[in-house]
Amino acid sequence: MNNFINELERKIGKFAIPNLTIYIIGLYVVGYVLQLAPSSVNITAFLTLNPALILQGQIWRIFSWILIPPSGFSLLIFITLIFYYFIGNTMERTLGTFRYNLFIFGGMIFMIIGAFLAYAIYNVIAPDTAYAIMFYYSSYFSTYYLQQTVFLAFAILYPQMQVLLMFIIPIKVKYLGILYGAIMVYECFVGFISQNYCIFFAIGSQLLNLILFWLQTGKLSHFRPKEVKRRNDFQRGTKMTPKGVTRHKCAVCGRTEVDHPELEFRFCSKCNGNYEYCQDHLFTHQHVK
Repeated sequence: MNNFINELERKIGKFAIPNLTIYIIGLYVVGYVLQLAPSSVNITAFLTLNPALILQGQIWRIFSWILIPPSGFSLLIFITLIFYYFIGNTMERTLGTFRYNLFIFGGMIFMIIGAFLAYAIYNVIAPDTAYAIMFYYSSYFSTYYLQQTVFLAFAILYPQMQVLLMFIIPIKVKYLGILYGAIMVYECFVGFISQNYCIFFAIGSQLLNLILFWLQTGKLSHFRPKEVKRRNDFQRGTKMTPKGVTRHKCAVCGRTEVDHPELEFRFCSKCNGNYEYCQDHLFTHQHVK
């Protein structure tokens, strides 16, 4: 998969949008302003990703749903937007502009495809009520699950990073990622069992995007028999080093073979200088030029 993405980056990488998170937050701000409109004017209803209305000519809904923020307006919205920026900006520095763009726009495209798949299924199993169902449940196809998946991807890249839960309790990102991931999987399963295909495809489309992201990080190579044998042979043949001195250190996350002996480290031939990366960041870091 990395070879395909690298080839794709060589062909269309120049079209990637730098600082994409800034533009996304700007769209959220516009959405919050629209939410301040009088209750008698429900502007949000004209922005939702509703395939039934799109097929009737309301084409703008393919894009306008991105204006709907992932959470409602509150006093903590400023802190929330700063947190969104921190996550997105950190991921772009780690993955590179193109791969971060690919992940975000891939999630949007999968969300649109999921909405049309849900509408198609309802047209088959309940053609008389398909329009009403999509009108009622189209709000599930929003940026909420898209932003949740961005956080889960961040947890994959930085599992040891700590955040303050409720601004008080320090907790590692990986534990929050496991919790949020489990909730999303559970909601997706319940949606399928209850035949609520809107929530099933809304969550399922983002989980699919997350799986593709996880595959491109190269984590599966850790379990290949040849890689296990090569790693064991390397560890047996490695000479002792002075205490406190490590042979390998990732230039992105700072992990070494001492605190994470299960990791593999490689130098990047595309970076200018001797930059070494762990297996999680070898194919996802931004090259140093």
